[in-house]
Amino acid sequence: MQAIKVGCAGWSIPRQSLALFGEGESMLARYATRFAVVEVNSSFYQPHKPATYARWASSVPRDFRFSVKIPKLISHELALRHSAPALDRFLGETEALGSKLGGFLLQLPPSHLLDARVASTFFRMFRHRSQAPLVCEPRHASWFSSSAEALLQRYGVGRVAADPALVDDARRPEAVSPWPYWRWHGSPRMYYSAYTEDSLQQLAIAVVSARWPACPWIIFDNTAHGHATGNAALLQDLLRTLSSPRTPENSHA
Repeated sequence: MQAIKVGCAGWSIPRQSLALFGEGESMLARYATRFAVVEVNSSFYQPHKPATYARWASSVPRDFRFSVKIPKLISHELALRHSAPALDRFLGETEALGSKLGGFLLQLPPSHLLDARVASTFFRMFRHRSQAPLVCEPRHASWFSSSAEALLQRYGVGRVAADPALVDDARRPEAVSPWPYWRWHGSPRMYYSAYTEDSLQQLAIAVVSARWPACPWIIFDNTAHGHATGNAALLQDLLRTLSSPRTPENSHA
């Protein structure tokens, strides 16, 4: 089975989940004793110095990877237009992650209607600067069409599988996604609700049963009440059970 990476949006650990983790010199180091990936959301709101990214990279094991969210200045305020200077600054900062950069997340506002010319210009500009994995989380129905999918594929951009989903197609990545990436925000109340074991079991089966061209990531963003870490840990256990060899039952002649 292709390796499946599970993690959270941010590495804060609520008190009720501390027992799931080993010891560490920082919260990030403790987080990394359990999970091998994390999504950096703070970069959406404010820039971080290269030294900060370098410190984070030095705090985690060699095989740990960071997904970094593209700043809202680019995605929301500039709406992808005339964003070259801001993108250059951002990519320059994240270079300090080195080999521990897993890729980038572009989340668009719900009001962002697909403009193929603007989107194509931005993705082409991004690809001139970076070949790192990139996923897009659009939240307007105009992005869920065959032409939008073709545009993303042209630039090697994956589409996030989100929950709650705007439309049915938003629930799963494309079969050919260069970076299969789930973001589960909490349901029914986004950011606050925990997921049931049954819903996580269904997710685990869906991910394991498909053939993905790259390592899938599953990120939990229901952090407001601290449910993300518990949900992520339970999903890890469910995935481990599904992927472990089964002992055949005794047969009778």
